[in-house]
Amino acid sequence: MKYVKIEKKNENDCISICSVKTLEAEIIEAIYEFEDVFDSHLANQFYSQSEEETGDPPLMLFSLDLQEIKQQDVDSFLCNPSPEEDDCVGPSSRIDFGGNDDYNMVGISDLFTEIKDLFGENSSQSEGILTVSLVGMAGIGKTTLAKKLFQDPSIFGCPKYRLTDILVDILTQLNNLDIDEIVLLMKGAKLLVELKRMVFKSLRFLRYLIVLDDLWDVELYFDLTEFFLDDNNGSRVLLTTRTEEVGYCASLWRDYNLRFLDKKESWELLRHKVFGEEEPCSYGLEKAGKKIAENCEGLPLTIITVANILSKADKTIEYWNDYDYLEQHLKAFFLYLGAFPQNYSVYGYQMVNLCGAEGFLNPRPIHCSDPIATFENNSYGYLNELCFKNVIMSAKEERGFHLLSSFWYLCNKEAPKNNFYYALNFCADALQEEGIKYQRRLCIRNSVLFAIEDVQDSIASASKVRSLLCTGPYHQYPVPLCLDDLRLLRVFHARSIRFYEFPMEVMKLVQLRYLALVYNGNLPPSISKLLNLQCLIVDRHLSIVKSCGNLLPIEIWNMKELKYLQTTGRDLPHPCDEGSVLPNLLELTRATHQSCNKDVLERIPNLEILDIQIELALDAFEPLSCFDHISCLRRLTLLKCVVVNPIFKAEVVIAPFVPLSDFPSSLTKLILKGLGYPWEELRKISSLPNLVFLLLECYAFRGPKWEVRDNEFQKLSHLHIEDTDLEQWKFVASENSCLPMIYSIKILHCYKLKEIPLTFGRFLEKIDLVDCNPMAEKCANTLKKKWDDKYGVHGRRPLLLDVRSSL
Repeated sequence: MKYVKIEKKNENDCISICSVKTLEAEIIEAIYEFEDVFDSHLANQFYSQSEEETGDPPLMLFSLDLQEIKQQDVDSFLCNPSPEEDDCVGPSSRIDFGGNDDYNMVGISDLFTEIKDLFGENSSQSEGILTVSLVGMAGIGKTTLAKKLFQDPSIFGCPKYRLTDILVDILTQLNNLDIDEIVLLMKGAKLLVELKRMVFKSLRFLRYLIVLDDLWDVELYFDLTEFFLDDNNGSRVLLTTRTEEVGYCASLWRDYNLRFLDKKESWELLRHKVFGEEEPCSYGLEKAGKKIAENCEGLPLTIITVANILSKADKTIEYWNDYDYLEQHLKAFFLYLGAFPQNYSVYGYQMVNLCGAEGFLNPRPIHCSDPIATFENNSYGYLNELCFKNVIMSAKEERGFHLLSSFWYLCNKEAPKNNFYYALNFCADALQEEGIKYQRRLCIRNSVLFAIEDVQDSIASASKVRSLLCTGPYHQYPVPLCLDDLRLLRVFHARSIRFYEFPMEVMKLVQLRYLALVYNGNLPPSISKLLNLQCLIVDRHLSIVKSCGNLLPIEIWNMKELKYLQTTGRDLPHPCDEGSVLPNLLELTRATHQSCNKDVLERIPNLEILDIQIELALDAFEPLSCFDHISCLRRLTLLKCVVVNPIFKAEVVIAPFVPLSDFPSSLTKLILKGLGYPWEELRKISSLPNLVFLLLECYAFRGPKWEVRDNEFQKLSHLHIEDTDLEQWKFVASENSCLPMIYSIKILHCYKLKEIPLTFGRFLEKIDLVDCNPMAEKCANTLKKKWDDKYGVHGRRPLLLDVRSSL
């Protein structure tokens, strides 16, 4: 929940965060009680096949309980906060700098020097006000760096420009009254108006440095900027924040994201804190200390805290502010990531589907008037928001998300308290029956536990559990399940277990919204009984190439609630009648090319993401064209086509018969792998009006030369080329008319590439070259110099060029 303020009798009272959490827990408990009664009632009806209404009394009882909470507890919460709650200190009470005086500037000395030069006496005093942001997660060193900069005498050498002198100036504006007297004389709006006038007058025509530490709220920042007068005298504002939104709004070109410490810097900081400069460190302790420093994952606050523990100091990690500041829906996403094993990277689509089935995502109507509000944008928004707040990490190369160890331990400590989930790592965890009984979710991190009788009994006792998440290592041997007593399950995630026979007990889970498992056989027709199912994922244990795939049951067309369908190596059957439509299906992944026929695609009209996976048989000679009927999908935003085992013969995978310009104009992302088209064919997709992301891997296009002509790829911002025999990449056009909006270029494992274009527009920000020809690297360096000379002025950052080799 956000910061809460309630106005009562013309006075502002701030409710402590403890009060909010207490009410939150009561509301959640009431909701859980209602869900239990309602879902049990539905399940009983299904099992008994009876129309007897046995659920009215408990439903009525719950209604009375809810009214009681609304009329008594909420009123008490608003009007009479308890004395104990007054002692709680919320995040808003923080007023000091924090930070650590003994940080010793490890890992941030270069950044300190850069900003010091920017702020120092050598900087132009005639330029306008400059705001600089330090962005990063809790404990990464923002406050320490800000404090060092603020205290450095060389930045603002003249004492009259120090913040303390400016504050004294403010206090002397009203007849030498001190601030306490001002507060006593004025209250409420009058005090605020007078303070605004005093600050405004005090800062007028002065050259100042103002430091705002740990700023979270964008609106608060804009309120403060009213006083930051731009008198063109070189004044400076430095702020630290954990949210990228604040950093971006405050300083478009002057925000610095603090990085994590590397292994060497982590050990240097730990050694300095534990032993100081004079005390020696033995080889044995150094070896152990380096391992400890490495486990801190480069987070300075964690390293300092561990060092204090090793030095017998009494200190703790202050991560609770991050959790308490999160909105309710973000808390659920944050905690849910902790259900997976430590250091595990969760794919974005996996989190989206799980949290959607759990009810964490706000529903969006299929026919949305806003073209930007696609399913992907709506779903990934929460995850990206957590990334912007720097509480989770994004593994961009893997398109996944993960938690730092410190936050992972926090999630696994907090989740059981709220009955959010309970993790079973060992047999002993299952013996704590009281800890399991009322949990909403169970996380099985070792599938062998299913075979232990005591564990089975313990799981069976959790009859109200809604989600069973098997998140341990992959287990390819059969294990018994305990689903008979878990009749209220909504989510069954078992992609870490191989099933030799389809688990028919799943068919009794009438509330099931999400089903993911590994099974090589055919799905039973009774799968259509799961009428509430929104996400169906059936993987195969091994990818076995066959001349034709297995057919899904025809009853799949009766599952109208499906939003996500992934059935590797199985063909969608031809619909049998006019009513065979999947109106809510938004994502179809790992679809076979046989499934991409006109009859099928016309019955999934609202599809937004299509992933085609082609497995060529060794004796395949007939040409395949996967794109003939893609034009049926008018809402498609992402198209992916992968040949798993490419055979580069022109007669096997040919250029599409339908021109790519006839593809839906809604397409924004295109991913092609192993298709072996000649580069000339790429011209057919260059006119797609909304294409912003293009990824070409594993000889998606072949040949020595690619020429980009005038007005091609006008909206493309991200280009990724990997594993190809390309030698020359040229622009055959006037300057800056090709790829005018390009932002990022990645070229990987193109060993023959000798030439790349040297003229890109002003939006280009970064180029990555990995394992490429040295001549291509030379071209990239020339490009960077030309771009920096032309665009790297007026405070803009230089072009980021990253040249790497895996050797």
